[in-house]
Amino acid sequence: MSARSYLFVPGDRPERFDKACNSGADVVVIDLEDAVTPDRKSVARAAVRAWLEAGGKACVRLNGTDTEWFNDDCELLELEGVTLVALPKAERAEQISQLAERLRPGVNIFPIVETALGVWNAVEVAQAPKVERLAFGSVDFQLDTGIIGDDLELLYARSRLVIASAIARIDAPVDGVTVALDDDEQLRIDVLGARSKGFGGKLCVHPRQVAQINQGFLPSEDEVQWAQAVISEVEAHTGVGAISLKGKLIDQPVIDRARKLLSSSTLPR
Repeated sequence: MSARSYLFVPGDRPERFDKACNSGADVVVIDLEDAVTPDRKSVARAAVRAWLEAGGKACVRLNGTDTEWFNDDCELLELEGVTLVALPKAERAEQISQLAERLRPGVNIFPIVETALGVWNAVEVAQAPKVERLAFGSVDFQLDTGIIGDDLELLYARSRLVIASAIARIDAPVDGVTVALDDDEQLRIDVLGARSKGFGGKLCVHPRQVAQINQGFLPSEDEVQWAQAVISEVEAHTGVGAISLKGKLIDQPVIDRARKLLSSSTLPR
């Protein structure tokens, strides 16, 4: 079962860690990078260590491999509470491979692709060791490229991540944040758009976005009814060659998609 919602919480706000874990988010990402100012990096790292040593469990986003804080951040990776490692500015397979060597067995990497080079090298990043799935850092990507707009303007970049994930046979990628925190309609549009483009989840920065994201990445009632009708038609015509439903051919890819939809529709809503 793939995660749908990834909730970021600043690493220097330990009073929010448990609240984030109780928000309903599939994955909580304690952030040592963008959410923490340079003068607070050591404070955040100490707070995260204390929480993890006390039994907390979460994904941890490190600072980038080319920063002065990266090696100190990696000292946290020995702690059992680290369940996943988010790597920002993921651009090359070598970055991933070097980080993979520092991880305990069973802990995977969540590369955040947020630069032009990262998008260009998406396939090699996706195929690197211990990569669980990719994430799209859309805001930083816009900054890096000068692209204005978050819809068709980013279609090429999003599609490269989706295709790279399919080539690497890893879970569908996770789309970037919706920065309008109080706009439920915009969030609905963004989730629908991400799912239609092949994404399987979404990053978020506020707990109020979690439930809508979780719901939005489930099949709709119409999709579930269609899938049920396909499977019923197949079961009713066992041994028959060509089968159709409402004039449309039912072949193996259609059957596989119907079964996948029905499987994912059983997730908690």
